[in-house]
Amino acid sequence: MIVKAAIHRETNKPLTIENVDLADPSPDEVLVKTIACGVCHSDLHALHGAIPSKPPTILGHEPAGVVLAVGDRVRNVSVGDHVIACTSMFCGNCTQCIQGRPHLCVDRGACLRGEHETPRITLGGETIHQFADLGGFAEAMLLHHRAVVSIDKDIPLDRAALVGCAVTTGVGAALNTAQVTPGSTVAVFGAGGVGTSVMQGARIAGARQIIAIDVLDDKLKNAEIFGATNVINSTSVDPVKAIRKMTGGGADFAFEVVGVPHLLEQAFYCLAPHGTAILVGAIPIGEMISVNAGHFFLEKRILGCMMGSNRFTIDAPHYLELYRQGRLDLDAMVSQHEPLERIDEAFTAMESGEVTRTVLMFD
Repeated sequence: MIVKAAIHRETNKPLTIENVDLADPSPDEVLVKTIACGVCHSDLHALHGAIPSKPPTILGHEPAGVVLAVGDRVRNVSVGDHVIACTSMFCGNCTQCIQGRPHLCVDRGACLRGEHETPRITLGGETIHQFADLGGFAEAMLLHHRAVVSIDKDIPLDRAALVGCAVTTGVGAALNTAQVTPGSTVAVFGAGGVGTSVMQGARIAGARQIIAIDVLDDKLKNAEIFGATNVINSTSVDPVKAIRKMTGGGADFAFEVVGVPHLLEQAFYCLAPHGTAILVGAIPIGEMISVNAGHFFLEKRILGCMMGSNRFTIDAPHYLELYRQGRLDLDAMVSQHEPLERIDEAFTAMESGEVTRTVLMFD
């Protein structure tokens, strides 16, 4: 099957729009016609080399679409189903999977084709890789069945796509990883797509105070739509001092969602005793943080978060039901739609802070 895709070939170079060849599904694979795919900062990090990827690769990891074909052993989805895909596929057999942590699966290679098998995607004999094992910036995707979940057809696919990454990561960071408690105080460093999802998760959990921290006033104003009760522009005030003053001693939970080491340090220092700082952002590999060890005697913690500690096949339908109920706002998260050919413009809009989420549309 020949489809159009946006391919990352060189670091810091524009993506190229090329026609690639998708193989037929293997017994465990699903062929999905892509309808929508969100543009995420992780794609931009991969483009800039901050997140390792193996060029040539198709970026995009927040997709939704319609199933075109399934392999003989696939039972969780059928032809014609509407689906969303997530990078948190899992083998189902490793220790992490068996203990109920499929997002930390240590054998996701079991869901990929082997070295001696025909590649999923090629171009003139050249293997084309899939970023996050998805490759959503393409008219169709060939995926392992454990990377997709079926959803109800009344959910708009441009909204549903966001659940593949931003919502699962942000809402899950609040509900699953941190387990935000009712009546607690929460600080969120970064008011983009994932940050506003954290705010929504904290709101759903019953937090009484949600403080958004960013450097752009427009993003802070937007954060109030998603549950922020207070906002701080960190270019004009010290956010640690401001948070301590606003909360009367420090936040119970603080989330770093940008991927910048000094912001994680600030998230740690703004905590109340027994508070938890959660690293959600993708800090580049090799970067270090430095914090005063004395703060740990106040029982403060720094907690890592991988994709919102999700159990995707369970969590995704739950989040979409919250959307149906009006408790999770996906509509306001979609700032604009673009065709695949304008992917570079979508990256530019994201870097400038103009949008919460751009969604590429294929149909």
